Amino acid sequence: MAWETSGWQTAESPTANELLMQQSQRTFMTRVYAWMFVGLMITGATAFATVANQAWLSTVLQWRFGLIIAQLGLVLALSGLAPRLSGPVAGALFVLYSALTGTTLSVIFLVYTMGSIGQAFFLAGGVFAAMALYGTFTKKDLDAWKSFLFIGLVGIVLAGVVNLFLSSDGLGFVTACATVLVFAGLTAYDNQKLRQYHASSGFSSAATLSIVGALILYLDFVNLFLAMVRLFGKRR
Repeated sequence: MAWETSGWQTAESPTANELLMQQSQRTFMTRVYAWMFVGLMITGATAFATVANQAWLSTVLQWRFGLIIAQLGLVLALSGLAPRLSGPVAGALFVLYSALTGTTLSVIFLVYTMGSIGQAFFLAGGVFAAMALYGTFTKKDLDAWKSFLFIGLVGIVLAGVVNLFLSSDGLGFVTACATVLVFAGLTAYDNQKLRQYHASSGFSSAATLSIVGALILYLDFVNLFLAMVRLFGKRR
């Protein structure tokens, strides 16, 4: 075994630069998850506050489709403009999007029991955690999943649109199952790709990168949760 002159470090040991890059990546992912959890807490708090305020809940129900359109516009703006936004502006938009999502999702408390919503949340959390760990530690390149996940995502959107007109419980069940599979896969894929994204940025410490990553994982979790609610939620 070859020995370096600077001490007991072997030739196979990480270099100082590699250690710095690993530390930078751990810091980046810590920030990503911190922002994601902040977003989820804001969403949950906003949903509870909306349900508790009858006047505001009535307004949300009246303008729900308009709020959903605003929600979609905001997430597209945050995703597309992120590279040109400062950290504070990106953070403010993410917080606003999280609150708006909580407002629109508050209606699930009118449809499903609190206990079954809590069960769905923990099931989604378990699936998310397992797939996030897989995406983090697997040595397999998950690029091969990209086409399958994209096709699955398009299929879910189309099935959802069709079911707006059919109102089929069977199609809704199949769509919910497919949503769990697709977003479980996306959770693993996105966790792996976020690290590559950070590396391709030159291991940048810009706050905006962390917020973009948080938004991606936030969307994965929320969609997993909603699918679990549709599968296991008990109606009032």
